[in-house]
Amino acid sequence: MFELSLAAFIASFVLVVLAEMGDKTQFLAMSFATRHNVYKVLLGISIAIVACFAITVAVGQLLTAIIPIDIISLAASLSFIGFGLWTIRGDKLQSENKKPSRFGITATVAIAFFIAEFGDKTQLATISLVAQYQNALSVFIGASIAMLVADGLGIIVGVVFCKRIPERTFKWLSATIFVLFGLIGLYEVLPAKIGFDYTHVVLVVLIVFSVSAMLILARKQRMTDNSTENTICEDRNTRNEV
Repeated sequence: MFELSLAAFIASFVLVVLAEMGDKTQFLAMSFATRHNVYKVLLGISIAIVACFAITVAVGQLLTAIIPIDIISLAASLSFIGFGLWTIRGDKLQSENKKPSRFGITATVAIAFFIAEFGDKTQLATISLVAQYQNALSVFIGASIAMLVADGLGIIVGVVFCKRIPERTFKWLSATIFVLFGLIGLYEVLPAKIGFDYTHVVLVVLIVFSVSAMLILARKQRMTDNSTENTICEDRNTRNEV
């Protein structure tokens, strides 16, 4: 009844890991870990990830039941290209409340992480992966493990070694992979609808558009990256001084 797909698991793991590198939720995890017990922070993150992705894959599964598969594949492929551009643009993290919560740090982290992840590109990409691979369980496992790995790595690098993940490198790598997934998906869907000749034209146009948009967004993002470069280390140093 619950068959696992290795292809769906690998695709979900790779895409979500790359998408989470430098994302606002990874920064949120690193920020909490500079001021609170790392194990409690990871526990809160784990609870939020399971809850969030359980809802996410359920939504993806529902979409596949009510929308024709060729339409879903087309929409999913286009969305991957959009996620690639979104990755280059980046996200802004709203300042989290630094006051202790009456619910405890684990619950506080879980709630904050759950809210921050809703509507994020990793969640929307997971919905697209469920629609693309038609295997909700494999996508759920792959995406959940990927989030834990990415946020755990971010905490280790950011808190223990007091360094930032090479954000720009991961942004370009993940954006490129997202766009490639989208283009491959379109190549599998479009020929049956518009023929190979028009498909090649559409793909060339999308490639030119994607590369141009990524370069423009990267240039704009570079201007704002420097202002937050040392935030994690500053938070940690402030805590140590206190």
